[in-house]
Amino acid sequence: MYNQVGKRILDLFVALVLTIIFLPFFLVIWMVLTLINKNGEAFFYQERPGLNGEVFRIIKFKTMNDAFDTSGNSLPDSQRITKFGRIVRKSSLDELPQLINVLVGDMSMVGPRPLLVEYLSLYDSVQNQRHLVKPGITGWAQVNGRNAIDWSHKFEFDVWYVQHLSFVLDLKILLITCVNVLSGKGVTQQGHVTVGKFKGNQIA
Repeated sequence: MYNQVGKRILDLFVALVLTIIFLPFFLVIWMVLTLINKNGEAFFYQERPGLNGEVFRIIKFKTMNDAFDTSGNSLPDSQRITKFGRIVRKSSLDELPQLINVLVGDMSMVGPRPLLVEYLSLYDSVQNQRHLVKPGITGWAQVNGRNAIDWSHKFEFDVWYVQHLSFVLDLKILLITCVNVLSGKGVTQQGHVTVGKFKGNQIA
């Protein structure tokens, strides 16, 4: 019952409240990124698999530039992230636009993070259970390490969440997320700006 009705009500309530609270930050970041990004784009859009693997477009603040090397290959994340973008990412404010995804129903406030479409064919039957619920802005894996844990543990946390989903668990995750965001805990793996790519049974 909660997953069918109550979770959507919680999503709308929390997303609306956060949108109102963070609207000034949203507008400032939007203006700054529009000015400092050479192409004038403040947002980053990417297709991600959602509920039942159906693809939607996730929205984030664009914290990296589009720099390439002499061969036309995209430079590593650590070289493309802007100074302001690093601050935005460190504070997790780059995730703010995903409140729009929650409001339109593509995402939930809490759930497994939506990963890349290219990973869909790499999941085993257990890992694929993460798509039995809507992806979330935060999740059980995020409050247990976020990008600081490897893929194996990340999927274990995701599947555990799907199997134990409840109102109380969602509230617990939201509360821990607030604490982690304020402390900057688990934002990146050591030596990386973003987590390495998933390679199926191979751990990146």
